[in-house]
Amino acid sequence: MADDFRIVPAGDAVVVVSFAERIDLVVNQHAVELAERFRNVSLTGVRDVVSTFRSVAVYFDPLRTDYQRMLDELRRLASSEPPAQSAARAPIEIPVKYGGEFGPDLADVARFAKASEQDVVRMHSGATYRVFMLGFVPGFAYMGTVDQRIAAPRRTNPRTSVPTGSVGIAGPQTGIYPSEIPGGWQLIGRTAIRPFDLSRANACLFNPGDTVRFVAVEGLS
Repeated sequence: MADDFRIVPAGDAVVVVSFAERIDLVVNQHAVELAERFRNVSLTGVRDVVSTFRSVAVYFDPLRTDYQRMLDELRRLASSEPPAQSAARAPIEIPVKYGGEFGPDLADVARFAKASEQDVVRMHSGATYRVFMLGFVPGFAYMGTVDQRIAAPRRTNPRTSVPTGSVGIAGPQTGIYPSEIPGGWQLIGRTAIRPFDLSRANACLFNPGDTVRFVAVEGLS
């Protein structure tokens, strides 16, 4: 893994470190760890460091950044083994009301799985998911990996408006809509937890590398 990367420019103010081209726990761990370690270097002119499923984008001010030093640091960190991890944090628990008006696609996912709606709920809430990355809109966390039996594809016709807190499935991924926006994921439930809230000190509830468990509840509060 340490040698399986490349660094490419993406304009005059961004470079991207790319790892193996697949959605994979180990690949994602490498990307998240690289982003965290590079942030700690604190190079002058670096504006932001963003990790994805398999890459890290570094945004910088070309007039203030020592470009060669930045590349050297990225190569050094990407090619070296990260330090031993401290004990993992407990999963973030998200209460979800499944089905009915809160999960209008639960029946469709059950048909896809050739299982009952209760089975779908058990499979979805019975796993611990990793936050691979944030994207799409502020606070939207791409989580995985969904049990392949319920990994239904996106809807053929996306909705023009999905309620805040809706919990969806799209293939091997699951996630929570942090605001009322269009979307094409299969909606199986809803939570009262807000993934993105500007009134909090940390507006985003989730960060790449976090783990999440969904807990079935009877109603929303």
